[in-house]
Amino acid sequence: MVKNELPLKEKSIQEIFNTGKITYEIPVYQRNYAWGKDEISALVQDVYDAMNSASKRGEKDSIYYIGTLVTYNKGDNVFEVIDGQQRLTTISLVLKALDIKKSSRLTYRARKRSDDTLKWIDNPDYPVNEIDHGIDDGLKFAKEAINGLLPDNTDMASEEYKNRHNYCQFFLNHVHLIHYEVPRDIDLNHYFEVMNSRGEQLEQHEIVKSILMGKLSKEDGRKFAAIWNVCSHMNVYIQQQYKEKSVFGDSLSDFKLKCFDDLSAVGCEEQEHLTIRQIMGMAQKPGNMADSKKDPNDRFQAIIDFPNFLLIVLKVTLVREGKINQARDITLDDKELLRSFRLDSGNENFSKKFGYNLLKAKYLLDNFIVHHANEEDQAERNPWKLQYWVIEKRDNNTSEGPRNIAGDEENDGRGRQNLLVHLLSMFEVSFTAKQRKNYLFYCLLYLFDEQDLLDSSHLKSYADFLEKLARKYFEDIYLNKGKLNSNNIPLPNSFDSVILTDDGKINLETSGRTQRDFLNIYGNGEESIKKHGTTIPLFVFNYLDFRIWKLHVDCISGNDDKTVKTEFFNRLGCEPFEDFRKFFRLHFYFSRTRRSLEHYFPRANVKPEDGTPTESQINCFGNFAMIGAEANSAGSNWTPKTKLDTYLDKSGKINRVSVLSPKFMIMMQICKDNYDNGTRGSGNEWNYEDIKKHQQKMMDILFPGEGT
Repeated sequence: MVKNELPLKEKSIQEIFNTGKITYEIPVYQRNYAWGKDEISALVQDVYDAMNSASKRGEKDSIYYIGTLVTYNKGDNVFEVIDGQQRLTTISLVLKALDIKKSSRLTYRARKRSDDTLKWIDNPDYPVNEIDHGIDDGLKFAKEAINGLLPDNTDMASEEYKNRHNYCQFFLNHVHLIHYEVPRDIDLNHYFEVMNSRGEQLEQHEIVKSILMGKLSKEDGRKFAAIWNVCSHMNVYIQQQYKEKSVFGDSLSDFKLKCFDDLSAVGCEEQEHLTIRQIMGMAQKPGNMADSKKDPNDRFQAIIDFPNFLLIVLKVTLVREGKINQARDITLDDKELLRSFRLDSGNENFSKKFGYNLLKAKYLLDNFIVHHANEEDQAERNPWKLQYWVIEKRDNNTSEGPRNIAGDEENDGRGRQNLLVHLLSMFEVSFTAKQRKNYLFYCLLYLFDEQDLLDSSHLKSYADFLEKLARKYFEDIYLNKGKLNSNNIPLPNSFDSVILTDDGKINLETSGRTQRDFLNIYGNGEESIKKHGTTIPLFVFNYLDFRIWKLHVDCISGNDDKTVKTEFFNRLGCEPFEDFRKFFRLHFYFSRTRRSLEHYFPRANVKPEDGTPTESQINCFGNFAMIGAEANSAGSNWTPKTKLDTYLDKSGKINRVSVLSPKFMIMMQICKDNYDNGTRGSGNEWNYEDIKKHQQKMMDILFPGEGT
């Protein structure tokens, strides 16, 4: 079977600059060296972070990829640099800053000032009439960045010397480039056309594509390329682009494909070999690709980008292959993309399974995980959608588009559609960064083997799974000191260590942690209780908001009994909100804009001599509110009463979405209750007694059935 030949070679900095007397020639058509302080410092810092991460993992052979180098061999060990000259020049400057000798050299053809500056940097006695200040400044920035991280010390026994030596060795031997040497018979004009239209370097995920396709036959390579290309469009449904009924059924709402080999290659473009255009990731349009631009309403804001999605699919693939330890070693960060794909040696069978899993995972992501509508967050309009793509026939008419996975929503908000949307969006707003979306990995792993995904019994099981997963996060991660750093951020591998079992199952049994565990980590304002850290993670607040919303659904929705309503708000510790039914049914949803933590009683007003709460008393869960950054910056020093009057003002001056968190609404209602009953003096509408009582009420909701 003929396989694709890869024109790519992985090379270390040592191999590029110290394997003979090679000349890397920057041609005249390349622009001047343009990297500044930020880019150079970032490169130095990223390598430093990669070195430390590898050390913590105990990986002696760890590789850190920093990009690509494309050259044309002119003969006599002279390589014309077609792409990567900015990075190559920077590497040369970093080597000089580290005082590392190199046998190869970098030259700028027909650009004497730049070429002379490089020679002068390597040999201060070299005569220079005019300096290229961009290159000279680059060396200064490299030295500043290195000395800031690794102070120089000539004492070989010192820690500074050892750290700098380790960095030099890591930079030389563990920092790699992907080197693509353009064949001599290539049409360089065509290559430059591709490069100019692209305007950027080869991405890591494109290299992964080439590596995986290199294991396959021509026909299977065409199938794999078709899957890859349609899956890379993250903001449209997979069924819009790939209308294969053999895969998605007549209605396009199912996933019927059993394995990669069952996928037809009909309509996939012929690929005799990997061309430059394919290597550089130019878009290919597979057969049966729909024009997704016809209806912009069918597009959505993807919750993850393609490179990070590939890591999740890789992790799912490894678990399903029984390679649990390798799966646990996957860091869901696209900077680790190439390192992660090196965890499996890779073969034809692996490439096929990954291609199949990629297609199925994209189907599951699009149809059974929330996505955000193409609109800004606003009150009375939940932007989170949980819909599947379907073709429907009614009365001889055919329609195609997204439908709610649980059907039409009930008016009182108790429907399973609403429950699933709230659960999934709760996770999403807690982990908005496109890296480290562990919850998404667990969701896809759960969904992969589920049958009849749209069946009502499955949807009930799916909702139960998500609720248990949220509780597992809360108890066994965020109430577990051993899984948190000093700022209460989960340590690496914390999630997998408590959720992913040795046989690849998802463990959702909780350890039964209590209010005391909560207080030991987050405190309650008492000086006698020493907190574990200084930060309360957003997930804790979002999980509480979900519990309050769910309590309302279970107790109040559809029930007009005044006794039930009174009991519900007694559990919250306040009088009923204005239009509270409308708030819980329409106004509240998990908004991506609410990511700032604000002291309701502000730090600026702390004056213990006047009887106000102390610094310790305001730094507890009961005094924190989660609001939008805009509202936080505007009123961080306002008194609680001023915040109440301003944030609930209906004039539109403040975006109400910023403050419509159930916990914050309860805090403001307590402040309003105290003001309305006239028993508190001005400025005393929210004090430490309120903070303690409110925190205890919230704790009772988080730990139902447990005493104080």
